[in-house]
Amino acid sequence: MEYDFSDRGNQPVIENIEGMTLANENFRTTIWTGQKLQVTVMTIQPGDDIGLEVHHGIDQFLRIEDGEGVCKMGPSEDNLNFVKPVKAEDAIFVPADMWHNIENTGDKPLKLYTIYAGPDHLPGKIHETHQDAIDDPDEQD
Repeated sequence: MEYDFSDRGNQPVIENIEGMTLANENFRTTIWTGQKLQVTVMTIQPGDDIGLEVHHGIDQFLRIEDGEGVCKMGPSEDNLNFVKPVKAEDAIFVPADMWHNIENTGDKPLKLYTIYAGPDHLPGKIHETHQDAIDDPDEQD
């Protein structure tokens, strides 16, 4: 099935989010950016991770569609005192201002989607690789 991966935020849209998540091959693809909500689909390669991060004033929801990994969260980047394994069909809730990372510990890509409340990335932003996201000056807090 073909999916439209362009950011169609501020428009009414109905999507097969599971299908889009599984079909996405980019590290991160922003598919919808509204005024108070943003949705991205992500593919984390084996041995890679989302990258240790914190979203100031932004709550985050993540849903694992395929693969397995470990989720780490905590009050500071050197105190990730919440560590839990994650797998397909798990939901992860990250409170605003909480440091977090998700690492792919499996042998296949970890496929997930995430909802930011409010938006955290530029509308329509695509990072083909994790390194692209790291190197993007627009992504620096």
